[in-house]
Amino acid sequence: MNETLFTSLAQARVALGCWRADYNDARPHSRLEWKTPSEFAFTCYPRRDLARRYAEGSAPAPVATTAQPGKSNSRSELGIG
Repeated sequence: MNETLFTSLAQARVALGCWRADYNDARPHSRLEWKTPSEFAFTCYPRRDLARRYAEGSAPAPVATTAQPGKSNSRSELGIG
């Protein structure tokens, strides 16, 4: 691809799309134990212990509390005008 001269943007997009599909789907990768990404995906399975650990979410607790419904925080609201 480094030495390919494309005649149009459309031709470049098609060629790069084909290269990307081959690289990401069909070509074996050394970091995946020389498996294709599709083959490697079959060896992965969700770990239930990690899913249970974050069952309530992994986001930190909010810093400020939310306003109560029906109550106004007039002292902290900005005035208009």
